[in-house]
Amino acid sequence: MKKTLTEFIGTFFLVMGAAFGGGVGAALALMVMIYAGGHISGAHYNPAVSLAVYIRGKISMGDMIGYWMSQVAGGLAAALVVAFVFENEGAGACAVPDNNIMQGLVAELLGTFALAYVVLNVATAKGTAGNSFYGLAIGGTVLAMALTIGQYSGGAYNPAVAVGLSLQKALCWSQIWIYLVGAFGGAILAALVFKINNPEDK
Repeated sequence: MKKTLTEFIGTFFLVMGAAFGGGVGAALALMVMIYAGGHISGAHYNPAVSLAVYIRGKISMGDMIGYWMSQVAGGLAAALVVAFVFENEGAGACAVPDNNIMQGLVAELLGTFALAYVVLNVATAKGTAGNSFYGLAIGGTVLAMALTIGQYSGGAYNPAVAVGLSLQKALCWSQIWIYLVGAFGGAILAALVFKINNPEDK
C-alpha cells in the first residue's frame, strides 16, 4: 500500500509540474519527488520506467501492475485538479503535426530510452548503490530531453504523463498511441541494453 501510495503522489506532482511548467516543471517535480519517495517505492512515477525495472528484475509483475494503476490514477487526478480546480485547460491540439509522426514517435522513444537507461544505472545498479545523486541525474535527464527533442512530441516520455495531459487537453487523445509505443519501446530497449552492459549485475 505504501509503495502504490508513493507512486500515486509522485506521479500526481510530476503531471501537475508538466501541466504548469512544461519540461522544466516536470523535471523539477520529478527530482524532488524521487528524493521524497525513492526509499519507499523506488520512485518510478512512470509506467515505462516500471516496465524497464521489471525487465531488469528488480520488481515483480504484481508490483509493476500495482505501480501502473497508481501512476495512471495519479496522472488523471492531477489533470482533473489542473483543469477544474485551477481552470487551466489546454486547447486539445495535437503536439505532433500529421506530417511529422515519425519524428514524434522517435523523440518519445529516444527520450524514454535515455530516462529509463539513467534510472537503471543510477538507481538499480550495484556499481552506483548508495549514491545521493540519482534524483538530480534522473530529473536532469528529463530536462535535457525536453530541451533537445521535446519540441517534436511535447516531451512526455511517460505514459501516465501523456494520459494526464491528454485529459487536461494539453495533448490530444488521437495521438496517445505515439506516447505509449514510444515510451514502452524506449523502456524495453533501455532494459535490454542495461542487461547487455551489466551481465553480472543480477
